Amino acid sequence: MEFNCFICPLCGEPLTDTGSSLRCAADHSFDKARQGYAHLLPVQQKHALLPGDDREMVAARRRFLEGGWYDPFCQKLCELSASALSEKENPLIADAGCGEGYYTAAVKDTLLKAGITPRICAFDISKFAVKAAAGQHKGIDFAVASSYAIPLPDACADLVLNIFSPMADREFARILKPGGTLIFAVPSARHLWGLKEILYEKPYENEEKEIEYPGFSEIDRVPVRARISLPAQAACDLFAMTPYAWKTGAAGRARLQALDQLETEIGFDFLVFRRENSPTGERSDTV
Repeated sequence: MEFNCFICPLCGEPLTDTGSSLRCAADHSFDKARQGYAHLLPVQQKHALLPGDDREMVAARRRFLEGGWYDPFCQKLCELSASALSEKENPLIADAGCGEGYYTAAVKDTLLKAGITPRICAFDISKFAVKAAAGQHKGIDFAVASSYAIPLPDACADLVLNIFSPMADREFARILKPGGTLIFAVPSARHLWGLKEILYEKPYENEEKEIEYPGFSEIDRVPVRARISLPAQAACDLFAMTPYAWKTGAAGRARLQALDQLETEIGFDFLVFRRENSPTGERSDTV
């Protein structure tokens, strides 16, 4: 048996990996799926029967990302991660809202090539996303879990990645070591503008905010901008993996489906924060 990087979501004790399950000293046990992940999202933390992205959204995002359309973004994320961990020997990375694991795996591969051997704990609230991630990417500890009650110990992580997921700043501050790094990716004002022009009669820019988070100092803001030209299937996958799929009317969908090609701007901002040395307080859940 060996210790897993996750802790029990019920009592906060360390979890031991028995091979078929994760078990704590209080005898709370969590079965491991065939793909190797564990379900560490207690029922009291679920806001729906199957929270998070559904199977179709996960499949669409995997097809789109593996098509290389967001490569400029992925490459910059890998560069920033390697820079943040350049002086660490065996860093621990927490990927919050990891989805199907595309960025998680890319960061891991980049670090290994740079001579850095990381331990990576990746989690998402979507069972479908974690199942897809664990089935394809090995050597990473995956779990179904919430960013607002992260099953990781205090001050354990050297780097937290938060790519287009909610900003659970209190929990990120809790699990990061003093001096650790948080990389938070947000869309720019005109991200996917070409897609919005097709979907909506009056497209709108994304709101950009300057927010200070307790326990963090912003040390960098790195923009990534590009234009992409998508064939019909990739355009439909892009649409399906975004929140627009939930709130677009029939007319907008019909216009998108009639396209042979979609050209759009893409824009991302990486907000890089350093964890300050001040204490964080207690966990944000009831453990």
